[in-house]
Amino acid sequence: MKRQQTKHPKFDIDGWLVLDKPVGLTSNDALSRLKRLFHPKKVGHAGTLDPAASGCLPIAFGEATKTVPYVMDGRKVYRFAVRWGEETNTDDTEGEVIETSPVRPSGDEIREILPEFTGTIEQVPPKFSAIKIAGERAYDLAREGQDVEMKSREIEVHRLDLADQPDDDTAIFETECGKGTYVRALARDMGRRLGTRGHVVELRRLLVGPFGEDDMVTLEELAEAVQEAETPVEAAQAELMPVETALEEALMEVPVNRNDEARLRRGQSVIVRGRDAPVLGGEVYVTCQGRLVAICTAARGELQPRRVFSIGATES
Repeated sequence: MKRQQTKHPKFDIDGWLVLDKPVGLTSNDALSRLKRLFHPKKVGHAGTLDPAASGCLPIAFGEATKTVPYVMDGRKVYRFAVRWGEETNTDDTEGEVIETSPVRPSGDEIREILPEFTGTIEQVPPKFSAIKIAGERAYDLAREGQDVEMKSREIEVHRLDLADQPDDDTAIFETECGKGTYVRALARDMGRRLGTRGHVVELRRLLVGPFGEDDMVTLEELAEAVQEAETPVEAAQAELMPVETALEEALMEVPVNRNDEARLRRGQSVIVRGRDAPVLGGEVYVTCQGRLVAICTAARGELQPRRVFSIGATES
């Protein structure tokens, strides 16, 4: 007789948790482990990290999933090590070596070319990437041996610094970049520009939007917290950051009174006058007495709700 598995109850958990993803796990693997730890009703991550990469992986629980796009569109900071002399088909250590070079660039030579890779630049993403081509992931096509043609696209690199050179074969960089930037492609292209070849041997994400190193917590720490807490919810809440943390850098905050809060929660627009009225149009996030109410479109003093949050709702 087949044994019936007992379903674990799902919990309402709202907020952001910043995971320090370890090397060797995909972002979805890490997410699955968190699901088993906390049993949330709803959870997702903001910005995929390659299995070979570690560091900042923001996790959105419950109502925070409504704010994921604002985190994914935010700036990102990476620290990465490049090994000169070899280029791989994946642009990191996971792939096969396809080109070699005996050339090893000096620190001065590296620093001289960095401005060429800073600002708004064109970049061809790696063939082994999650970009879709005719509905298929590029890495799936590449693994099948198909000749994948990746189109160049515009990216933004705000900062690219040479941080260290531990030996002639290795250079360590730190970069701050925008959405869609592939650090592996930066390493590949810098290698070619320097008359050698290069690939990423270590990659760590230090920051995504408002979430940084000081906010990170490991899977081991979370598992220990669950063991010590009375409930998974209690363990999660000890590490959670408020839902609105994702919005604080991206949008202007507009406070409203209780009556306006009630209207917005019903999906109705409100007019905001006086010093709290938003001067500019566009998206804003609305609060009432410290409670997150909604993301709204503001125009001529009118707030039209786009996404309403259920956390902290009170009766009017």
